[in-house]
Amino acid sequence: MSTPAQGSPAPDTPPAKLPRLVRAMGVIERAGNALPHPFWLFWLLSLVLAVISAIAAGFGVSVVSPGDGKTVVVRNLLSGDGLAMALSTMVENFATFPPMATIVVVIMGVAVAERSGFLTALMRLGLSRVPASWVVFAVAFAGTVAHVASAAAYVILVPLGGLAFRAVGRSPILGIVVAYTAIASGYDASPVPTPNDAIFAGITTAAARIIGPEVTVSPLSNWFFNIASSLLLAIVITLVTRFVLSKRPDLDPDPDADLTDLGDLVIDKRERSALRRALLVIVLALVALTLAVLPGSSPLRGEGGSLVDSPLLDGIAAVVAFLFGTAGIVYGARSGSITKAADVPKLMAEGVRQMAPVLVLFFAIAQFLAYFEWTHLGDVLAVRAAEVFRTSGLPIAVVFLLVLVVLTLVNIMVTSGTAMWSMAAPVLVPMLMLVDVSPETAQALFRIADSGSTAITPMSPYFVMALGFMQRYRKKAGIGTLASYTLPLAIAMTTAWTLLFFAWWLLGIPWGPGVPSR
Repeated sequence: MSTPAQGSPAPDTPPAKLPRLVRAMGVIERAGNALPHPFWLFWLLSLVLAVISAIAAGFGVSVVSPGDGKTVVVRNLLSGDGLAMALSTMVENFATFPPMATIVVVIMGVAVAERSGFLTALMRLGLSRVPASWVVFAVAFAGTVAHVASAAAYVILVPLGGLAFRAVGRSPILGIVVAYTAIASGYDASPVPTPNDAIFAGITTAAARIIGPEVTVSPLSNWFFNIASSLLLAIVITLVTRFVLSKRPDLDPDPDADLTDLGDLVIDKRERSALRRALLVIVLALVALTLAVLPGSSPLRGEGGSLVDSPLLDGIAAVVAFLFGTAGIVYGARSGSITKAADVPKLMAEGVRQMAPVLVLFFAIAQFLAYFEWTHLGDVLAVRAAEVFRTSGLPIAVVFLLVLVVLTLVNIMVTSGTAMWSMAAPVLVPMLMLVDVSPETAQALFRIADSGSTAITPMSPYFVMALGFMQRYRKKAGIGTLASYTLPLAIAMTTAWTLLFFAWWLLGIPWGPGVPSR
């Protein structure tokens, strides 16, 4: 535990500007609470869409498709044809929703790795070996890697961040802030493919097919950008923590804080042995996969020996699930968390059950997107918006900034990335495609907006969870306390990430395997 800085105020002294921040956070929280659950939000949006389509169809609104030169007329969702379509395709819309099968497959593999204890043990071991001078960067970078565990990343890493900082004599409060902000404001940046990559790729694909019916966006479409983003964000967090947050006078825990139930970073011999075996299996599997794909005639390659358009990338979700699932099985068998073969499908089922709220949300989203496509309102909005941008003479960089600002503000209220991208993608992706911006570029831009403001909004359930961990060290900490810590980090991360996006785009660096940025 760190010792109080000389002359520092009592641990429960709030920062000077906290009351104003508390009021601002309270306004955001009340406004966000007034929004319906995302499931009902999409049904309400479908109703609004139906009314707008009826009005637009009544006025004969249409556009000429720049792709084939055909006239596209808005169709009335409230007409007989519209109602018949909505009823007859409801099951099909849900079953063929692009992210559906992919996310379930990935989650089954990741669930075995998480629930067997493999991911938690791996993070504990990694953080326990970090020198004091590297602890901030290590926890921050671990936050980006932890996204592979989806929402479980918060549960696993946030308390571990506090423990890692406390172990090297630094403020555990600061460790919780660093871990939480790295996960929340860097949620869509990870050097390892995550379930979110599969979800976003599916939604982007559905939106892009409004303009290009053959377009398919891979879960690895932003992978190179994600790797660079995770490293950059970890560096930014390290610098802001060192030069800004570490200067705060209120970093010490309460003198009577009970730290006995917070655990430790110790890995016993059995866990260490299990980790070695699991990591060895991952390495061997990757070597075997590499050897299998090296020959030009490999069945894992595409036409002409292509790796970009190939069965390997088409099945990347299955590869990710296999790697994590196998590592989890090996770890669990050695550590004792998996004692019989029947335990494995049980762990998979637990992971799928954890995803049940998302799958229910997918049902509403799938209907909304299908209705949006059927009415042709997406075509009209995209074409008209693209015409406005062309005639206005606005540089595309300015358009990017406008989109980023709007989506960042929306993210404060709608903290579900799946929900927000499902609402924005059907207009944003086709609109940018019509001004020669690829779907992958639009998705990379969205990643920044979906992540940056997450760490400061009390609308995120994980904000409240992180606050609970902080209150173990400092009982009087409140919403404003946590937000006052995360705000400098969130601003710096969003700014640096945006600059990286523009540098990446201007230099024409590929977003991912075979995905040019220009």
